[in-house]
Amino acid sequence: MALDLLVLRGLGLGDLLTGLPALRALRRAFPGHRLVLAAPEAYRELLGGEADAWLDVRGPGPVPVTGCDVAVNLHGRGPESVAALRAAGPRLLVSHTTGPPWNPAAHEVARWCDLLGRYGIPADPADLRLGAHEGGGPIVVHPGAAFPARRWPPERFADVAAALNAEGRPVVVTAGPGETDLARQVAGGLPVLTPTLTELAGLVRRARLVICGDTGVAHLAAAYGTPSVVLFGPTPPALWGPPPGPHRVIWHGRAGDPHGPAPDPGLLEITVTEVLGAARDRLEVSVA
Repeated sequence: MALDLLVLRGLGLGDLLTGLPALRALRRAFPGHRLVLAAPEAYRELLGGEADAWLDVRGPGPVPVTGCDVAVNLHGRGPESVAALRAAGPRLLVSHTTGPPWNPAAHEVARWCDLLGRYGIPADPADLRLGAHEGGGPIVVHPGAAFPARRWPPERFADVAAALNAEGRPVVVTAGPGETDLARQVAGGLPVLTPTLTELAGLVRRARLVICGDTGVAHLAAAYGTPSVVLFGPTPPALWGPPPGPHRVIWHGRAGDPHGPAPDPGLLEITVTEVLGAARDRLEVSVA
């Protein structure tokens, strides 16, 4: 019987995508183990193939499993996640609590690769791809984000979408769960799509360009190499930005609370003119 390798990452879509290089490195390092991923069930639709088994866990635990050989904390550094993994009784616990100190200045992708490196497990931060960009699709404008602090004003997204559409470029506006009204504010008469996660991934993979804030859709664009314009406000892109590639980050250098109840002041400094300029630049260099 295969031994279990338990990995905890009970966070959002973007978080899970940034953890892919570490997750794949663990699979290579423990080829005889059954990789059990503790993460939200909603993402299994897209990423289920990255694990042998999936546990529906949101947040730091608890993790409904007892008995594993190796437990890896890709969730964070808090005591709740560490306690949840210790309760599984692992022979080896890989975490910042038992290994290297937490570095608040580390990029999220590099953080987990560095953690594994300290345990002798090589991980490639560039191993982020889910597939190749296909192109041929419309411009995707995604105005939503998990918290208001990371949501650029809908009227500004609307101005960008309308201007690009007026130039003869097909544009669609996408909405995540609970974001339909927001998307309609942005769309005007443009199509509003409420895709499933798999449908959204396919749409992003085919998109000519993605325009969005610091959210999971930006990480999907990175995963497929789709050209993107990503608007950063409270969180520096040095911590969560896309890898080198066909991506343009706009940030005015001000950090704040990413969970705040209103658009971050730094995000509000980004103008429609800036975003349109970045979008046109990406469209000019894209052959899709």
